[in-house]
Amino acid sequence: MEKNILLLLFFFCISLHLAANVSAQLQVGFYKARCPRAETIVRDTVRNRFLADRSITAALLRMYFHDCFVRGCDASLLIDSKNTKNKRSEKNAGANGSVRGYELIDQIKSRLEATCPMTVSCADIIALATRDAVALSGGQSYNIPTGRRDGLVSDPSQVNLPGPSLTVPQAFQSFKNKGFTLNDMVTLLGGHTVGITHCSLFQGDRLSRADGSMDTKLFNSLRRTCASRGDPSVFLDQNTSFVVDNSFYKQLRLKKGILKVDQLLASDKSTAGIVTNFASNPRAFQQAFANALIKLGNTQVLVGKSGEIRKNCRAFNPPSSPPKIIKSPPPPPPKIIKSPPPPPPKIVKSPPPPPPKVFVPSPPPPKVSVPSSPPPKVSVPPSPPPPKALSSPSPPPPVFNSPLLPVSGPEA
Repeated sequence: MEKNILLLLFFFCISLHLAANVSAQLQVGFYKARCPRAETIVRDTVRNRFLADRSITAALLRMYFHDCFVRGCDASLLIDSKNTKNKRSEKNAGANGSVRGYELIDQIKSRLEATCPMTVSCADIIALATRDAVALSGGQSYNIPTGRRDGLVSDPSQVNLPGPSLTVPQAFQSFKNKGFTLNDMVTLLGGHTVGITHCSLFQGDRLSRADGSMDTKLFNSLRRTCASRGDPSVFLDQNTSFVVDNSFYKQLRLKKGILKVDQLLASDKSTAGIVTNFASNPRAFQQAFANALIKLGNTQVLVGKSGEIRKNCRAFNPPSSPPKIIKSPPPPPPKIIKSPPPPPPKIVKSPPPPPPKVFVPSPPPPKVSVPSSPPPKVSVPPSPPPPKALSSPSPPPPVFNSPLLPVSGPEA
């Protein structure tokens, strides 16, 4: 048993730690750098609508609560059923069927997309628009952190909102499961100060019989109203119906609460003191209401890379298709340029060789026999006898004087 308790405490601490980390990623002025005019665009658009229809504050408060209380503040309430796979969404489930103000969110989103596309989430638009509407209706101005991402699921089977016929302990169990305290619950129900309801939601609980739990004058008035055809609507705050103030709690103490759960806040021991405090201290309620709305906006938010930033608040973004791989055609096979076949070799027909010359030896000329005459006899006289050598000395050879050489010896 002790191990189970310790285990539960361990997981509870982990959950708180994770919630704190997620909330830390939200910050006031989240869009200041990426979309500086984001909050101004939201405020101006809400103001223009408020000037034409002051009931828009109640519509936005209800939208904000119904969105955040189901899957956290992820704008899953905004998805149209036709834009889901099974053609069903949170928008058409239970009490969400009468939520209104969607066209204002569309208008804000359209202006933001024109200024800074795919930057501001639809979940942040709801939170900022609600903040501005509350301030315009007399509530306290407050800063709300932003940075939420839009959800990827809108399942009507997950819609489980606390109903108007619950007792205080039953209602608190729903709030406690979402991380809210008893004081948070009483404060958030103070949003009924600008709300309306329909006879079908309280007639059985509050008008079936006069049991002393409702002011007699109001009881009779409501019975007449609800006897009309259709399903008439009535203000939850019969005094200052369009102002965010503490009048709602004052009326609870006078037994003028319309819904069963509202009136029980003033009589249940666990909550009666909170009602009394808010009824007598308007500033305490205004501050508590602002803080509770900020806390509501931090419920189960998606941040970082979770979820998406929708382009259209009524539809999930289409799935991103994987990048197309363009297959380049295979390169053409190399062209084989067939060189023309070489021309056949020219056969040059050499002229036929001349026929070999046949030398036919000419017959030798016929020998003519000519009788040879005998050579004439030449008479050679006998050579004279060599002269006899003289014994006298032979004379010297003559001397030739060269004109280029000096003459030696006696002058000639």
